[in-house]
Amino acid sequence: MIITGKKFSKPEMSRVINGDRVLNSEDSKPEKFRLDHLLVEQHPEYNRSSLQSFIKLGFVKVNGVVAKKPNEKYEKDVEILLTVPEKERAKEYVEPKVIYEDENVKVLDKPAGLLSMAKGEYCPEPTLEDYGLLVHRLDRDTSGVVILAKNEPTQKLLRKQFQERKTHKTYYAVVEGRPKLDSAKIDLPIARNLNRPTTFKVDPNGKPSTTFYKLLKTNGEYSLLELKPITGRTHQLRVHLKYLGNPIVGDKVYSEDKKNQASRLFLHAKSLEITIPEGNRQIFEAPLPEEFSRFFD
Repeated sequence: MIITGKKFSKPEMSRVINGDRVLNSEDSKPEKFRLDHLLVEQHPEYNRSSLQSFIKLGFVKVNGVVAKKPNEKYEKDVEILLTVPEKERAKEYVEPKVIYEDENVKVLDKPAGLLSMAKGEYCPEPTLEDYGLLVHRLDRDTSGVVILAKNEPTQKLLRKQFQERKTHKTYYAVVEGRPKLDSAKIDLPIARNLNRPTTFKVDPNGKPSTTFYKLLKTNGEYSLLELKPITGRTHQLRVHLKYLGNPIVGDKVYSEDKKNQASRLFLHAKSLEITIPEGNRQIFEAPLPEEFSRFFD
């Protein structure tokens, strides 16, 4: 019987194994590392996921050449340059007004059009996260009171109050038509619309959702409502009012009025009651934007 050994594809390695040659430092190649790992060491202010996005977006150069593969390997002594573009503010950008500020919180009057949080790892436009730590969100086209934290313990404290429904929020909305009742409790469950996954709908199998409303003024064609949501489902107010047959003016998602050319969604977070650090219960208010009154002049 003849037993054959495994052939080595590299003769040099076989000579090393046979003892004919001794490896030294000159035989080993310099160790290489993934580009995203090298960046994490150089820029600890970003997480690896963000840095991978920056690489793919072309924000990283290695030895002067754009590198777009996070898993590409390089030696440690390469020159790596990360350049994240500054955020661009549109000409019509409106700076949020400060309603209240102390060492722990900042309360802003958010203008319509300002995003609450970045979409993806890099967002080229301003967001509420540029002003503090996010506690809760308002839709891009919704204006009004929003509270931000200045440190993580405060963020945790405030978020817990929203989760436990210990905050009280009041919204104003201009809606199409006039509700049948001057005031009512809307108790209708809401679920994601699987036919349009970015939207929601009233669904008996959805999550419990409750909104109180009160009619403030009307001219028959439009009505101004005061809204008090008890739960905080995504798009809750917009979905509930659409179901009543009185969608919010300017709602390009839930209004079926294709002729509606409103400049914005006419939904405004009027007030927020919450307990801030040191145990102070506060009510913060943002005045109703002037454009809301034009429907009733």
